[in-house]
Amino acid sequence: MRRALATGLAAGLIAAPAAASPIPGGSPPLPAKVSQLVVFRDGSFKEKAARAKRIAVHLGRRRCVVGAGTPLAALVASKVAKIGLRDYGSCSSRARDASGLFVRKLGPDANAGQDGWVYKVGLKTGSAGAADPSGPFGHGKLKDGAHVLWFYCHMQGSSCQRTLSFDEVDTQPPGGVLVHVGAYDDRGREIPAAGVTVHVDAATGATDQNGAVTIAAGAGRHTMYADGGGYVRSFDTTVELQ
Repeated sequence: MRRALATGLAAGLIAAPAAASPIPGGSPPLPAKVSQLVVFRDGSFKEKAARAKRIAVHLGRRRCVVGAGTPLAALVASKVAKIGLRDYGSCSSRARDASGLFVRKLGPDANAGQDGWVYKVGLKTGSAGAADPSGPFGHGKLKDGAHVLWFYCHMQGSSCQRTLSFDEVDTQPPGGVLVHVGAYDDRGREIPAAGVTVHVDAATGATDQNGAVTIAAGAGRHTMYADGGGYVRSFDTTVELQ
């Protein structure tokens, strides 16, 4: 079993969520529903599913439309925190003009120097702006079930701190679950996440040099995540033991 993560960039005035704009000509398909995790500078977080629906934000007196299927649309729709935006383009009532929107602040945490908010879709940092209508990597919008991670990047050389994800989850060991945790850089390149803590409900264990640990757990459904080691925590995941 493999878990995907995510993050994104932007900056300006406070963005005010508005109702999704209607699209003429009948009922459009529902926008993608994504799993979204926002990790703040102090390590606190909010995890919330959201639909990446077409939505409007206000920058000063301007009303700017953010297109459906973009990471910024999901972030605004989820209302996890107040968003500070800056427009490096010419946002307008047309979603295609929103590619220059940049997240400069989320909740209490504002960008400073090279440090600031980034987003990942899956295991990689988006290569396009969070509201770019071409999608996070320039070749398509978010899909249903995508994992989008926003986190405050502390730039280390040419990359942000690594993010955690479960590579493998083996529910076969008697009396527990065996997991391997990877730590991923901006490009999605992995190293074993040694010395991080894996939580399975209230039970915990530390990974070895290979990023592996077995946690005792009984039959039933359990919530699991990994954190620590100077990395960005993983998404919650559910495992079921027989």
